[in-house]
Amino acid sequence: MKRAVVLLSGGIDSTTTLAIAIAEGYETYALSFYYGQRHQIETEAARRVADSLGAKELRVANIDLRIFGGSALTSDADVPKKRLETEIAHGIPITYVPARNTVFLAYALAWAEVIGASDIFLGVNAIDYSGYPDCRPEFIEAFETLANLGTKAGVEGKRFQIHTPLIKFSKAEIIRKAVELDVDLSVTHSCYDPTLEGFACGECDSCLLRLKGFREAGIEDPIRYAKK
Repeated sequence: MKRAVVLLSGGIDSTTTLAIAIAEGYETYALSFYYGQRHQIETEAARRVADSLGAKELRVANIDLRIFGGSALTSDADVPKKRLETEIAHGIPITYVPARNTVFLAYALAWAEVIGASDIFLGVNAIDYSGYPDCRPEFIEAFETLANLGTKAGVEGKRFQIHTPLIKFSKAEIIRKAVELDVDLSVTHSCYDPTLEGFACGECDSCLLRLKGFREAGIEDPIRYAKK
């Protein structure tokens, strides 16, 4: 069976991407991170997702991006709330974590090389995204080139491929795809600033994009919100 490393945050996009990789016949090795983000709910959700979908293995890498800060997710800066769709769609928000996907993909590449996998799956999309530069197709193509130039496996002729099956999907289309693949969306988590009880805030950009996606898909969001 082909092996693939799948970056898994526990959100809808990465969860659906894991389900797609499994449906395509890959033995999946899920990789999540505790990188100094505001809470550990994300990694708890990733573990629930990996268990529910039947990933071969889940590893959580501990790194500390708080030493650099530069983001509301890795510093004490406030997470933006109640922003309009036009605001969310404009510019790069303070929830962008500098070079995060570059760091995550580097870890995924290292693990892929160790286990003999040629394929890495990443749940980015370039339509309903919050202005993050490391979610664009140009970035993915550049990293794939790097992967094949900068590894022992690549130099010896192995071809790494970065898969982004959701890159052109809207959030509503991603949700419909998850339902089609029988994904349990109740175990996912998207919120940047959850309550102490673990409820989604319902007001950050990620919550607003998630709720918009469910509305447009005509499906009820199964998770609990503090405000909705």
